[in-house]
Amino acid sequence: MDRRLVIVVRADPVICGHSGEARNLAEAALDRGFTEVRILTWPLDRLEETGLPLKPLDRVLPYRDGVVVERPEPVGDYRVPDGRYLAGLTGRLVELFTDGVPTVCLALYLSPHAVAVADALRVAESTGLPTAVVTAAEAVGSDITNVVRACVAEGRWGAAAHVLSAYLAHDVLLAVSEYTKEVVVSAAAEVDARHGTSFAAQLERRVAISYPAIDVQSYLDLDTARTPDVLAARGLEPDRYVLYLSRLSHAKGVDDLIAGYASSAAAEIMPLVIAGRGPDAGRLREIAAASPVADRVLFLDDVDDAEKQHLMAGCTAYVLPSKPTPEFTETFGIALVENMLSGGGPVITTDTGGIPEAVGDCATIVPVEDPAAITAALDRAVGMSAFERDLLVHRARHHAGQFDRAVVLDKILRRVEELPVSAAPRLRRVV
Repeated sequence: MDRRLVIVVRADPVICGHSGEARNLAEAALDRGFTEVRILTWPLDRLEETGLPLKPLDRVLPYRDGVVVERPEPVGDYRVPDGRYLAGLTGRLVELFTDGVPTVCLALYLSPHAVAVADALRVAESTGLPTAVVTAAEAVGSDITNVVRACVAEGRWGAAAHVLSAYLAHDVLLAVSEYTKEVVVSAAAEVDARHGTSFAAQLERRVAISYPAIDVQSYLDLDTARTPDVLAARGLEPDRYVLYLSRLSHAKGVDDLIAGYASSAAAEIMPLVIAGRGPDAGRLREIAAASPVADRVLFLDDVDDAEKQHLMAGCTAYVLPSKPTPEFTETFGIALVENMLSGGGPVITTDTGGIPEAVGDCATIVPVEDPAAITAALDRAVGMSAFERDLLVHRARHHAGQFDRAVVLDKILRRVEELPVSAAPRLRRVV
């Protein structure tokens, strides 16, 4: 029987771990026998206008054959001041939901993707056409910090209720970590306390944990014989640099890393590589330029996914000293797991948000906003013996195996198959 998976997400070229997660789930679905896999996302010109950090367009890896990426055009003209792109996305979903093909639709991020899916399903069912759709929505922490909590703080309860009710309208509710679920339920409880609603109890009961899907095998199969040549193109040598590779935003703690590196033994013998793009890039370059190690800090803003793996595999240490902010708290830490899989140097990070779930006991944990602790951790990493490093790599890879994309997808599909179908004909047609 034909079966389709639709993933709604901010997809490549956006620099975001969940963009990669969408790619990984899509490719895993092909391996699980889905006859059609589509990723629905936003037009490139709109992504460029938003200011989101983007990968170099000419170096984005092609999607695997069988994965169709759609970027629906906006609906309406200048007389529609906003919502044009959302209308295009929602309209395309309605078409897919009513064409007779049994479909599992997964929304990554609640706002606006889960909202669009919930609206599209409502419209599809109102047409009277047969629908065969199961919907799943995955929440990340920024859904809450960026939308729900902001609405609560500003007294805009209707907007918060819109997001939470759209989430609950899905058949399967997911969160990317236990921490994320706690944040979602806590924010919902704030809404309930002010307005007498019952969001929190429903979410506590229904939300399941689905860790981000990672292409584990691509890291285990990396051709490390090529790594020295890839690094040489950047003027780097294996095991002779400290690495940060993620978005450049205040919450990532890169300013603390620069300060900690400047006082470390590592700064005397190897550079600090800061790879990524983001809203804090300009400020971080100014901080680095004013530091005593200005000539040893290398910024890279054009790293693609293929080069990323080699950069991780060759580093002496990977440092992501994330810190909680009102706008963003790390809800998992995909890049941390990727470095653990790469076989590169030890991970140095904080216990912010969902990071402990990502790294387990396989990382050096430092306090938030503590450059001196980063200095000490880097000094330990530089002095680590080959034997110690090998033991750490083995343990880290074993821990990270649970996040393999096939394992994650299978758990999602199992939840779909376990849905009670007696009250919903559209579910019976899929399950």
